[in-house]
Amino acid sequence: MEMRRHSLSMLLAAAMITLGTRDARGQLGIDIGAKAPAAAVRTLDGRAANLSQFIGRGPVLIEFWATWCPNCRALEPELKRLHAKYGRRVAFVGVAVSANQKPQVVRRYVARHRLPWAQLFDADGEATGVYDVPATSYIVITDRSGRVVYTGIGADQQLEAVLASLQ
Repeated sequence: MEMRRHSLSMLLAAAMITLGTRDARGQLGIDIGAKAPAAAVRTLDGRAANLSQFIGRGPVLIEFWATWCPNCRALEPELKRLHAKYGRRVAFVGVAVSANQKPQVVRRYVARHRLPWAQLFDADGEATGVYDVPATSYIVITDRSGRVVYTGIGADQQLEAVLASLQ
């Protein structure tokens, strides 16, 4: 019974993550103009890491995603294309959420789909919390100084215009 209750809780959490809502200002998640926060995460092989290692050293594109997320899969080809075009000037970072995920599943997915950018795992939900992530397929882009310049959700985002403006 306890295992079934835990599984149901995980499924509800996963469903809530995929819904994503805007607040009264039309804002998704972290505020535009905010300094991107540090957040403890893990590498896919279990080592401690922090999003701060990427922030403030140049533009960064962070995607909060999951292997089970259809919007994330639909966004994948565009992210690969943008990484090929901007990857030398913009750091790309994937943060796999922990709802219905395990690092080994994410690791296999990354290898099978040949995702060439840094991949991290939000084991404790710290990154999801401090970035106020409303759903998977959530993108946060920061400028050179580490300020949030864009947030968006879903498979159809206008990411290239934002990345081009950061050059």
